[in-house]
Amino acid sequence: MKPLRLLLADDHTVVRSGIRMLLQSFARIEIVAEADGGQAALDLTEKTAPDIALLDISMPDLSGIEVAAQMRLRFPQTRVVILSMHGDVEYVAQALQAGVAGYLLKDATPEELETALQVVARGETYLSPRVSGALVNKYVRPAASGLSPLDALSLRQREILQLIARGLSTKQIAADLDVSIKTVETHRAQLMERLEIRDIAGLVRFAIRSGLISAEE
Repeated sequence: MKPLRLLLADDHTVVRSGIRMLLQSFARIEIVAEADGGQAALDLTEKTAPDIALLDISMPDLSGIEVAAQMRLRFPQTRVVILSMHGDVEYVAQALQAGVAGYLLKDATPEELETALQVVARGETYLSPRVSGALVNKYVRPAASGLSPLDALSLRQREILQLIARGLSTKQIAADLDVSIKTVETHRAQLMERLEIRDIAGLVRFAIRSGLISAEE
């Protein structure tokens, strides 16, 4: 499998160095360019055509959100992931409107960052649980309180929840979906946090109540 080609942009040299070292510890990640500002990120994207651009929001000349909006128009083959200290709903909403494929907070674990890059590389969208929970609370629940909690889950999360509820082990789920065990564990933790459920039994009960599986399965 070919490596995932990545551009890293952050205006703080020490922070960027730390993120680079972390990325280099991941499997199949190739850092093809680094930028210390928004315009530099655009210029380097044009030269290197990365698969993913991992951007900070607060950068000189152009913010990460402004860069994302331009990339969507100029370099649609490059998917943008924001890695920021800003967890405010307004920032996240603006980023999604700009076309980002992922939004993580800088207090994310290395496992979550690696999972997010894998998810985005598959063409899906990834949001940190705290970020997505804030969005649901602000925009989804007030406007559509009659919707099932399932509507707050991604297709992949529903798939994993269904397999968990059917009694498959983490190893079996990983094999069935062709993902790593770590990825399944991360999704399971996100499910519990997003649904405010503390154990596997609770996930099973939720899946049955929501109609995701029948009690006879």
